[in-house]
Amino acid sequence: MSRTPSKRSVLDGLVEMSRTLGAPERDFATLGEGNTAAKIDDRSFFVKASGSRLGYSQRDSFVEVLFAPTLAMLKRRQMSDQQVKQALIAAKADARASAHPSVETTLHAFLLTLPGVNFVGHTHPVSVNAFLCARGGKKLLAGHLFPEEIVFCGLKPVWVEYQDPGLPLARAIRKNVLAHIDRYGEVPKSVLLQNHGLIAMGPTVAEVEGTTIMWDKFARVLLGTIGLGGPRFLTRKHVARIATRPDETYRIRRLRAER
Repeated sequence: MSRTPSKRSVLDGLVEMSRTLGAPERDFATLGEGNTAAKIDDRSFFVKASGSRLGYSQRDSFVEVLFAPTLAMLKRRQMSDQQVKQALIAAKADARASAHPSVETTLHAFLLTLPGVNFVGHTHPVSVNAFLCARGGKKLLAGHLFPEEIVFCGLKPVWVEYQDPGLPLARAIRKNVLAHIDRYGEVPKSVLLQNHGLIAMGPTVAEVEGTTIMWDKFARVLLGTIGLGGPRFLTRKHVARIATRPDETYRIRRLRAER
């Protein structure tokens, strides 16, 4: 019988994940780019504080935020930048906390309410952004090149056209993710944000890290194929076979159990 993780263990896992995703040598997040979050329970979650750097995360780099007031922001038709800032400050679980939640807190709040999602990593990998900022990037990123990419990144990433960061982006993500769930009957592993970055989500730190790292590998391999005659994508038959193999399902279960 599994035990519910303590608040401290959730925070420690989030710190570790954030340092991994923000490590300068990975090129996933530059300076203050990117943000991460982790679900504590149905009442609250941790999210990166505004102005902190992923690669240098400490426990005090995160703020505990309440789900209810944060999700309520998504239902409001219009909010000025100042109103958003004040609403996020008011949503803090501890009003005395000096750090303020990231402007992307609302998108994390929504994603952490999805079944099986306990951790979210939003990064801006240089390799992936090369395609997210390219005219033909959407079509290229929809293909599959090798089995591990299918296993880690998922069959169908959600694509979101460019939106202003903050509430507009969170609303677009919610709309597109819910449409994906309605169409495919499953929560996506990743979201691709046009001209912006990547979101990886899952039940464990290891899965979010693995998805992000594999997207980076996929993008670098894809970029290499462009100079060598173009990508040779796997056929639909091969993709479907990898996605349903029992050994691949077993690998995912082991991955989720790591941390």
